Amino acid sequence: MSKKAWSGRFREDLDRRVEAFGCSLDVDVAMFEQDITASIAHAEMLAAVGLISGEEATLLVTELERIRDELRQGTFPLDPAREDIHMNIEAALIERLGDVGRKLHTARSRNDQVVTDFRLWIREAIDRLDSLLAELQRAWLQLARRYQQVVIPGYTHLQPAQPVLFPHYCLAYVEKFQRDRDRLRDCRRRVNELPLGAAAMAGTSLPIDRELVRQKLGFDTLMANSLDAVSARDFCIEYLACLTTVALHLSGWAEEWVIWNSATWGFLTLPDRFCTGSSIMPQKKNPDVLELTRGRTGKVLGALVTVATVLKGLPLTYNRDLQEDKPPVFEATRTVMDTLQLAAPIVAAAELDEARIRQAVQEGFLEATTLMEYLIGKGVPMRTAHELVGRLVRYCEDHNKRLPELTLTELRSICPAFDEDVLGILGPEKAVQAFRSVGSTNPELVREQLKRWSSRLGV
Repeated sequence: MSKKAWSGRFREDLDRRVEAFGCSLDVDVAMFEQDITASIAHAEMLAAVGLISGEEATLLVTELERIRDELRQGTFPLDPAREDIHMNIEAALIERLGDVGRKLHTARSRNDQVVTDFRLWIREAIDRLDSLLAELQRAWLQLARRYQQVVIPGYTHLQPAQPVLFPHYCLAYVEKFQRDRDRLRDCRRRVNELPLGAAAMAGTSLPIDRELVRQKLGFDTLMANSLDAVSARDFCIEYLACLTTVALHLSGWAEEWVIWNSATWGFLTLPDRFCTGSSIMPQKKNPDVLELTRGRTGKVLGALVTVATVLKGLPLTYNRDLQEDKPPVFEATRTVMDTLQLAAPIVAAAELDEARIRQAVQEGFLEATTLMEYLIGKGVPMRTAHELVGRLVRYCEDHNKRLPELTLTELRSICPAFDEDVLGILGPEKAVQAFRSVGSTNPELVREQLKRWSSRLGV
């Protein structure tokens, strides 16, 4: 169907090159479920207010459901000449129902129709993402439980810093992904506002009932301004910002585990089923999934930049530029979902090399900060204590010793404030016991956090 065929305004058919240039069918076909759901609600509303008869609404709903089944089965004929999925569905209704099919678009424009479908699609995506993030959190908890007593080196600047319990490390990611879930849920509130009923941009003179449609589609509120309703895409920006943060968290984890999995570090082993080999080096076992997780973050961030650029400087209300909002949203969503579907099983099945980790925590003077705080507790000023422990570290380097190997005499040669009780905090396993602050790696506090999260996530 050409432009001339469905609009009486034009004297000639649309140039085929323009037709191909403007076609979005290959992208927006992804919204056929949402389009039919919204169209059914719209048809039922039209009948409720008397703009069509009950019998006509029944015919429309029945045929829409039939079209939905055909689309699900891949038997519905899609015609690129009809520009998008919305016009394909409407054209099929007209072909099958005649004038009844022509009535569905009463009091509706593609401007408010498409953005309603888009909001429904993103709403459903948010709900699926929330489920996947919760599954990943549960995987981190399961891993933490398997290695509850393991102490690992904590790093700053990728240099050994302080000892931490491995479950404390796992819980850091549980917290990060919870914030991601919270952000998505908050975003969902602004996504879940109904634009349908704004028509092209100014509303309609016909007696529609937007509230009825809102209830049928499960939106929280009606968009209050018709101009804003058809033009607003800030919900896309917010949604993509949420996805970008998820991708950044996943990328940071992937980078860390690529390092930990390397032969140089050897902290953990990844399951064979999530790794690949080399085309030339028989010994290789490459963490490709983690590397792709890290690499594909650029796609998600790029989607955010793309949509922000599309929206930059657009005047009210609808402009065809807005057709370009969907491809980046769909691709970013697919990228994050695909990554999350692999992240949870990788985390759940990873295995620590406890012997290698025990060796690593003995290096790097991880107890130094705890030793400094010991002196502070003995009345030594912080900066003085910092300098004294620095001298102890230098002494250990000069004599090829670790801090726990120092005798009390050696410790007192640097600072007389050291007493016999200092031996109770030397060594990584002892040092973690010394932490007291809320949120720290103290074993008792970590156990409480594990219990709290296990209850919250149902594992």
